[in-house]
Amino acid sequence: MKHSTALLEVLTGDMRILRADLHMDVGNSLNPAIDIGQVEGAFTQGFGWATLEETVWGCSEFPWLKPGVCMTRGPGTYKIPSFNDTPVDMRVTLVKDSANPNAIHSSRAVGEPPFFLGSCAFFAAREAIAAARQDAGLGDDYFTVDLPLTPERIRMACGDPIASRFSEKSSRPRPSLFV
Repeated sequence: MKHSTALLEVLTGDMRILRADLHMDVGNSLNPAIDIGQVEGAFTQGFGWATLEETVWGCSEFPWLKPGVCMTRGPGTYKIPSFNDTPVDMRVTLVKDSANPNAIHSSRAVGEPPFFLGSCAFFAAREAIAAARQDAGLGDDYFTVDLPLTPERIRMACGDPIASRFSEKSSRPRPSLFV
């Protein structure tokens, strides 16, 4: 991946990826049109995983759910990327003359490897959040954002006076991954 640009609406947390430039090595492509489609699809899945797809499981943090039960089980509670979530301008190029002598016709797998390219949307959003925090007068202070970077998390991370007041009053402790 070469480049990704995000636009944030700081009052709602909505994010739009304006442009994504993807560069993928698939060896000597058997069918470039299919490979480009695979890269686009995997990027979209990875982008959804990094920015939209939040699963909520029952645990002590959510006492209204039974432990071990997934609350986000369908389209009513689990958001996946839609047509409007894809980048406005997505450009995919394949590396040329990159033979793989150990495979059929010197090709390479293209199904899952480009999935992680979607994480660049997370990093582009984080850069946009940093700019919003700078505009809000928070300077270059360190801040944490978690995956998935949902609109709610974007909104709270931007650090305007309203979000700051809520964060100060919030008594819910941040869950720790390390026990």
